Order: sequence, then structure tokens, then C-alpha cells
Amino acid sequence: MAISERLSMDLPVIDLDVFRNRPRDSPEVQAECQKAADALIAYGALVLHDSRVSEHDNNVFLDLLEDYFAQPEEDLKKDERPELSYQIGVTLENTEKPKCAVDEPCLRVIERLDPSERPLDITAHSPDPKCRFFWRMVEPPPYETQFPGLNADNITPEAPHIKARWAPVMNQWGRSMKNAVEGLTEMAAIGLGLPAGTFKGAGTYGPHLLAPTASDLNKYGRKDTILAGFHTDLNFLTIHGRSRYPGLHIWARNTGKRIAVKIPRGSYLLVQAGKQLEHITGGLIKAGYHEVVVNDKTLDVIDLRKRRFPDRPLVRISSTFFWHLSSDYDLTPIPALAHQARQVRAEQFDLGKDEGEEVEYPAMKVGEQVQSELKHIALMAS
Repeated sequence: MAISERLSMDLPVIDLDVFRNRPRDSPEVQAECQKAADALIAYGALVLHDSRVSEHDNNVFLDLLEDYFAQPEEDLKKDERPELSYQIGVTLENTEKPKCAVDEPCLRVIERLDPSERPLDITAHSPDPKCRFFWRMVEPPPYETQFPGLNADNITPEAPHIKARWAPVMNQWGRSMKNAVEGLTEMAAIGLGLPAGTFKGAGTYGPHLLAPTASDLNKYGRKDTILAGFHTDLNFLTIHGRSRYPGLHIWARNTGKRIAVKIPRGSYLLVQAGKQLEHITGGLIKAGYHEVVVNDKTLDVIDLRKRRFPDRPLVRISSTFFWHLSSDYDLTPIPALAHQARQVRAEQFDLGKDEGEEVEYPAMKVGEQVQSELKHIALMAS
């Protein structure tokens, strides 16, 4: 698909089962890999089908996280590690700031959108009223990392009704999403004309994070409340399971339209491109902008859950996993992809689609890129 073609508002669905179950050199696999790469270039996002993914596992995970975040704040604070830039354990509400509120290139992106398609206003730069928990899903590197603060040990909550369930449930669901997204890294590499293991190998020792966010809908359940302000993710690929509450909006690179995300029931996951993927492709694939807000559909589900499950915590959990490149990996654009990125940019300009000033992607360690991004969102001291 040429990037200039008119794009549908529905995200492409990529079938990982085709890739897993058929010969790599088969036309079906090659076509599905090309479709994955095209989707990431055009949209910065896609829906991934993987029959190994269990909706039951996601529901068990959501139940656990609802119970965890329903605890009193003094219990949650025991799992907080600001000295590690909150890269492990819990981040409490009103801590993380949306980078776009003060980031000039990001503000220009918003300005170029039609007013009817813009995100809810974040210029007041209020911190997000969401909590988060980071649980690492990693293979320890066989070398001493230059970034130990980004590779700290996991924290298990102490509460008796949480502790025994925690590691088994987190690891089960985390493995499902990690396996799915690593399969997609291979598909995307092939579709971009690279060896299958290019990205997966670069992320072998990445500080991957199962990273559920939580929003207390008793406190923050009013229409047009921003739960997570307009932003991109700093990692390589972000993968999501279904949340129980709508409210995630994404902006496809080519449409300029706000898309309300609907992940199908069953073995489906949403994948979004992050800044590390943008960097290594020289901007051929752009990190996807998104927000989480309380909209009319969120309010409908709040009412439904109150009636059907009156004894359950009214907490919106995002079922999210951040897949990273290894912290010590040398992050620099792949020349062939950077060349293609310039061609796409020129094509877009000819179509009247201004993508703003050309971005430079200097060579750096992945860990340096992560630390720089963390300072922008107020999770790491400058």
C-alpha cells in the first residue's frame, strides 16, 4: 500500500499466526510482513492477532490491578521508588506530566490538526491523574549495564490479598504480550527489508515493562477529564490488551483524525510505535500520538459496571506493555530506512501534508534516550 493512499479509520489487523505457522519464505508470510511494516509507516499503530493470547488472562490481570490500586495511598506509597525515576514499582497520581504540554514540536503537531480533531487541552501542564505500576519482564544482560537505574529489581506488593497472586498473574499476562510484540518486531523487520532478528536482537536485554496504568473513576470519572495527556511513548513498541473502559484515542500519522480505539474481543492486541522505533528508522515510522480521556462511552461503561459489579473497584486499568531496545544498544538510524523516510516526507509535502521541521536523530545509547525522555515527563530529576 502506498502511504499516499486514502487511509481507512480502522486500523489494519495483522495476523501473527500466519507468521508463526507458515514458512518464512511463503508468499502469505511475506505479504503479512509487508502489511505490518506498511501499517506502522502509515498509522504508527495496528491491531495484532495472536491465538496464544487469552482474554481470560487479561481479565485476571485487570482484576488483580483493580484490587491493588483500590488500596489506601499509604500502602501504595510503600512501592514507590522516585530515586529510580519511578522505573520500577508504583507511580502515584499527579506525578507524571504530559511532555507535549511544553514541547514545541509536539505543540506544532497539535496546531496542524483541524480544531475538531485536536486532543483535549493540556497546555496547563497539569500532571496526569493516573497511577502506574512498572513490572520488569527482562533477560538480565551478560554484561554490566551503563544504566543500572533503568534495570533495577522488581518490587512485589506486601498486602496479603495481593502478594501471592502478584508475580504469577503479572508474569503470565506479561509473557503473552511480550511474545506477541517480539513476533511483530520480526514481521516488521522483514517488511522493511531487514533480517528478521534486527529489532528483536537489539532488544534481547531491553528493560521491558509490564506497565498498567490506573485511573480512579470515582474521583476522575467526569466527562472530558484527561487521564493521560496527548503524548508519544519513549520505548520501541507499546502493546495493549483490552481495557474495560473506553477512552483511548490515537492519531494516525496520515489521517490527522482522532481515532477512538476499539480492540476486538478475543486474541487481539493494539500495538503503537514508540520513539525508539522512530529513531532507528530515521523517522520512516513515527511514534504514535495518543491520549486517554473520559468520554461518553467511558461514562456508559462506568454506569454499566456500577450496576453489574457494585462490589468491584471503579478503576480504569490500561493493560499495557512497553517493549524496549537494550539500554546499552547504540541507537542510530538505519541508512536505508532514513533514505526512505526522506522520500516519504517529500511525498507527504507534495500532497500538502506538512509534517513540520525535519527531525535530527543523533547517535546515542538507548539508555541516554530514555533518560532524556524521562526528564521531559518529570519522572527523572534534571
